[in-house]
Amino acid sequence: LAETDAFITGAADLKNIVVGVYDGRPVRLSDVADVKDGPDEDERAVTMMSGPAALVKSPGAVPAVTLSVAKRRGANATAVARDILARVEAMKGREIPSGVNVTVTRNYGETAKAKSDELIYHMLLATLSVTLLIAITLGLREAAVVLVAIPVTLALTMLVYYLYGYTLNRITLFALIFSIGILVDDAIVVVENINRHCMLNAKNSLFRNILNAVDEVGNPTILATWTVIASILPMAFVSGMMGPYMRPIPIGASVAMLFSLGVAFAFTPWLYARVVKRWPPKHCENHNEGLLDRLYRRLMQKLIYEPANGRKFLAFTGVLLAAVLAMVGLRLVIFKTLPFDNKNEFQVVINMPEDSSLERTERAAQEMAGYLAGVPEVKDLQVYAGASAPYNFNGLVRHYFLRQEPYQADIQVNLADKDERKRQSHDIALAVRAPLKKIADAYGARVQVAEVPPGPPVMSTMLVEVFDPDPAAQLRLAADIKELLRKTPGIVDVDSYIPEAQPITRLAVDRQKATLNGVAAADIVQTAAISLNGADIDAAHVADEPEAVDIRLRLAPEKRRRLETLKEIKFFSPNGNAIPMASFVKAENGLENRPIYHKNLQRVAYVTADIAGGSDSPVYAVLDLKAKVDALAKARGIKVTQYFTRQPASAAETAIKWDGEWHITYEVFRALGLAFAMVLVLIYV
Repeated sequence: LAETDAFITGAADLKNIVVGVYDGRPVRLSDVADVKDGPDEDERAVTMMSGPAALVKSPGAVPAVTLSVAKRRGANATAVARDILARVEAMKGREIPSGVNVTVTRNYGETAKAKSDELIYHMLLATLSVTLLIAITLGLREAAVVLVAIPVTLALTMLVYYLYGYTLNRITLFALIFSIGILVDDAIVVVENINRHCMLNAKNSLFRNILNAVDEVGNPTILATWTVIASILPMAFVSGMMGPYMRPIPIGASVAMLFSLGVAFAFTPWLYARVVKRWPPKHCENHNEGLLDRLYRRLMQKLIYEPANGRKFLAFTGVLLAAVLAMVGLRLVIFKTLPFDNKNEFQVVINMPEDSSLERTERAAQEMAGYLAGVPEVKDLQVYAGASAPYNFNGLVRHYFLRQEPYQADIQVNLADKDERKRQSHDIALAVRAPLKKIADAYGARVQVAEVPPGPPVMSTMLVEVFDPDPAAQLRLAADIKELLRKTPGIVDVDSYIPEAQPITRLAVDRQKATLNGVAAADIVQTAAISLNGADIDAAHVADEPEAVDIRLRLAPEKRRRLETLKEIKFFSPNGNAIPMASFVKAENGLENRPIYHKNLQRVAYVTADIAGGSDSPVYAVLDLKAKVDALAKARGIKVTQYFTRQPASAAETAIKWDGEWHITYEVFRALGLAFAMVLVLIYV
């Protein structure tokens, strides 16, 4: 067996590589370069510090490494998180040496379990509350039957969820809780009528009373069940990102209603018969009406037999309807798709000026983190400079995973559990926004406090899309709208996807001169790229390393900062003459090209903002800004068409499109409105 070994096994092998001969002596790599075996230069920085809510106080900001783990599709997040933490605990003292602290910064498995436990608790509470109410109003026999009928119906509904491929999560559990109130309707109607027949017709057999009672209310119960299903189903037709959130509710509730009908006609009479045999009701020929019965009968007699009272009642109902609708116009309610949720985290997104170094970015982020570490509800926080934090659902849509530039930083803020603090996470985010902005202004930075959305995430709570056939005019209009948003009360975190123009020096290669001197233009470009950015030219196979170690070649940091150093690099012509790179290139100063964004093939500029304080509703903010944008366009002497539900049909039009959370709100209410209009017709039929 023969084996050839020419691997580089360490820094010593690199230093001894002969790269040339001078004056009859070999020139080794160590003679012309510094060979270092160690970590690369800092291109990103991650630190962690604890807050007042932490059980253990850490000594300020300490270097950290974040390990993020994602589960497979269909796996139980709670079980996966529990197994991972158990394995990490077992690794302490062995793979994880002493002195290295492990902190769980985010555990969505634990969050999911807390949500599901809370919903299961409320589901049990709702079941018991309904049972108690029936016991008070109808009797203990009826309550006992309903108490058993509800779990039977829910169990059958969970079977359908399983067959459909739905997991038990916060959405499906909410659908079950939502259904409990209407699931008992069929059982209550049937069992109450059976009890009525047993009390009034004691001479009949129990079997005959059950048949007569179910037959009497059978058709109305079936119609009522289908009517309820018809009123729930519209939520299944909601499109866009809200569709997956809402769809389990109508599907689960509709299936549960069908099962409740079967349970009411089959299971409930059988169970009630078993209860009555052991606990027969008292026969009451002289049954007197109760107080509620008498009040209801008198009210309905006045409304039915006295038309004037009926008209007054309808007029009063109309006034109430108008008052409810007026609450939206008078801004007495927050017009949002979903309310704010009380999360245990939020994120601070920092964008420094594009020419900022990593050190300056980290300094600004650390100063903001130092302030946040003093907020009473903060448990711990992680600072990511020049690197993206492990992104959540919000960051997936906003593309936070692309934030790798030295002028970008993220701060992940973890709060104490919501049961251990008085303030909501939204209130905490509002409170820290102004101090953070003050620190950011000192560095010329732009800062955003990004809360985890309660529903589908969007690129920004308020998003303005600017369209114009002239790119320069488009940027001017976007800048004007950006300034308008900054001056509007209640609108914060104003930013845009348009970076500031950065100076750039282009080295234009004189191809003719290079060719005449026997130097390829591609070699000049490649040499410049390796010198400035570096390149992995080979790999070293070090014995103690599990993976091959890259061998990176580039100029020293102090030389990379000076373009003159690059021009002094010499190329050798075929006749042996050394010619500096400056002879082949010409420096041209200019501005770096800005990114160009398109939406549906139309060139667009994005302006982003958030809503804080005031109505907390982007709908009202958009309505207020519409007139201001018209006034801005009039002052600039241009015509700007504003779109609210679609983007311009023509790329030759100067226009803006209001997007963000407003668009999701519009889509949901539009879909629900159209569907419910059809439902009213269906219910009437």
